Amino acid sequence: MAKTVPLEGRSLAWARGMFARYYAGAHVEPPTRFARREFAWFPFGAETGMRRHLALRSVEEFRRLLERDVPRHVYYSSAYYRLPDHPKMDGKEWLGADVIFDLDADHLRQAAGRDYAGQLALVQDKVRALLDDFLFGDFGVSPEAARLVFSGGRGYHVHLLDERFLGLSSPERRELVEYIEGSGFDPSDAVRSSRGPTATAEAEDGSRRRGPGRAFRSLYPLDAPGWKGRTARSVVRLLARWEAAGAESAAEELERAGLSPAKARHLARLLVAQGRAAAIRESLSLDVFPREIPRELLEVVLRQAAVEVQGETDAPVTTDIHRLIRLPGSLHGGTGFRVVPLTRERLDGFDPFRDARLSIDAPPVEVALTEAVDYPFPDGAVRGSEGDRRVLPAAEALFLTLRGQAELRPGSGP
Repeated sequence: MAKTVPLEGRSLAWARGMFARYYAGAHVEPPTRFARREFAWFPFGAETGMRRHLALRSVEEFRRLLERDVPRHVYYSSAYYRLPDHPKMDGKEWLGADVIFDLDADHLRQAAGRDYAGQLALVQDKVRALLDDFLFGDFGVSPEAARLVFSGGRGYHVHLLDERFLGLSSPERRELVEYIEGSGFDPSDAVRSSRGPTATAEAEDGSRRRGPGRAFRSLYPLDAPGWKGRTARSVVRLLARWEAAGAESAAEELERAGLSPAKARHLARLLVAQGRAAAIRESLSLDVFPREIPRELLEVVLRQAAVEVQGETDAPVTTDIHRLIRLPGSLHGGTGFRVVPLTRERLDGFDPFRDARLSIDAPPVEVALTEAVDYPFPDGAVRGSEGDRRVLPAAEALFLTLRGQAELRPGSGP
């Protein structure tokens, strides 16, 4: 659930007022089959406990929750229940649940050290791979049955509304996650062996004997289904990256992967300086070395390629058949960003700082920064040092206030 910075006094009243303005005119759409779902929300104010086990029977009741209670965070269940407002989970009578994948910067290996904008860009790349490679590709999910949502925070949610998935148990959903993560896949399985034509040889007595032809090894075709093709494509990308970076950089990466410095330099020269990497990329053949491809190199390349292409998602979200997930169209209580429903086509041009920014008729406010900030809002970067004062558009001021990086100055806000 959300990590919420406590607010008090004028900052609290102003932020809640901004949310109230939004919900008064936003006309947020309820989720599909909303009468069968449990709703939950966190209020603004000193009371920060979640209120849950709430059922909404009509669109009017749904909208009253948002406009009257003005939640700081609002969620609904991925599950469908016969009695969604029953106070005990066992009493709700589970009927099924959407499968939800949650990709968040908190769970991505490469996110460490990136700023907020960089983390959002990284997650966006991972979402594309999840959709195109796994869900639409390997799983055969129709784009119409996958709902993509920017969470308003540091990630994206993908909801599978395909009827085939609704009744899956938690262990069955775990299998989906393990496939995406590549669990149990041996990268060497992406290499196939074949033999050439049968060979003949002359024996000492002058007779000719037939024997097996030469063994050839190659990567699977790039369009091969599943992890075999995925790993082959990743190997090709990895080799191209090493070619572009140069032999020295490739050697450093090979050394970090576990090879000795001498072996790493030798293999990097073979791959980059002597053109073996280009030959593999062009033919997919691994028989481009003077002798058999060094086993250590093959193992390292395949291992690195598998890591680069490995899917990443928050497994507990997918496997939890009672999960609460953030409501599309609502506001995120930690940023003030809208939780934006998207299509796959729209994802490519989506910029959270532009497209999820709260658009509301409110005057600018003066804030004092409580720490250094640097955010690429499209109307002008928001940056400054601790203690600086800035007069900012209301949306940017709300973003910083909710993140605990700014405080309203006297005379601003309500």
